[in-house]
Amino acid sequence: MNQTTQLHAVARALDGVDASFTPFYGNGLYRTLRRLGLVEVTIGGHKRRGWCLDYLRAHQLDIDLDGACGGYDLVVICTDLEIPDNVAGAKLVVVQEGIFDPEGFAYRVCRRFPSWPRWLAGTAMTGLSGAYDRMCVASDGYRDHLVARGADPATIAVTGIPNFDHCAGYYRNDFPHRNYVLVCTSDTRETLKLDSRTRFLARCKQIAGDRPVIFKLHPNENEARCTRDIRAVFPDALVYLKGSAEEMIANCDVLITQWSSTVFVGLALGKEVYSNFDVDELRRLCPVQNGGTSGQRIAEVCREVLAAPSR
Repeated sequence: MNQTTQLHAVARALDGVDASFTPFYGNGLYRTLRRLGLVEVTIGGHKRRGWCLDYLRAHQLDIDLDGACGGYDLVVICTDLEIPDNVAGAKLVVVQEGIFDPEGFAYRVCRRFPSWPRWLAGTAMTGLSGAYDRMCVASDGYRDHLVARGADPATIAVTGIPNFDHCAGYYRNDFPHRNYVLVCTSDTRETLKLDSRTRFLARCKQIAGDRPVIFKLHPNENEARCTRDIRAVFPDALVYLKGSAEEMIANCDVLITQWSSTVFVGLALGKEVYSNFDVDELRRLCPVQNGGTSGQRIAEVCREVLAAPSR
């Protein structure tokens, strides 16, 4: 949904352009894995595709499922980990979705063997395909990050990214609670990564002390299992699967995250923040706050790409 709402913001800023939308899709191997139910933990799984389609229909947007109609002059996408073959002839703009996964073993393998699917390393390989005309990133820090890993500096545009460029706006909310420790968990176990929830909850307990605690689960998490784990350590904590994590962050005193992009909201709002990532590095990468104009800035990049000669 983060990708869906961000790209909708870009489309709204592209006046006079006929725009169609599709949930994320991939090529032959990815489609086969989806049919077999083996990519349900990813954005290409049936569940998340369903969320996207619900949103597109609710906003009465034109849907071209899996880009079947073709013939597009420009494709705007939130990842270059898997680029569908049927858009290879179009100009391509990639919009950074959020935080990148840590560069672990799978990342090193994919860098060593470029023919391997980049999505095996998660979002750590974002921006390294070289297959796009331009990539719009959240900050100068992310531009430097990508260039240091081999991305062409001429293709990287620092525009900010919708959903993370006007965090002060989240103070306007009707979430009823104030002055608590908020824990935003990640779907690490569901995406088959190593995770010790017991150790993480013990750390949360140490940070929170006697202060009230609220948990916001990742939408992809197993709600029953997560709630059971939390109740064993925090019997009185409130646990939410749905709702705006950003608005909850605006009302909290302390934010604890694992691998979530929501940490950027906490940093932008000056909260006391804890993360599995190095917090000083996150401050360097934190998305620019441009008052919610990233959609327009990305649209300007799209127009430049449309006007330029094809690569």
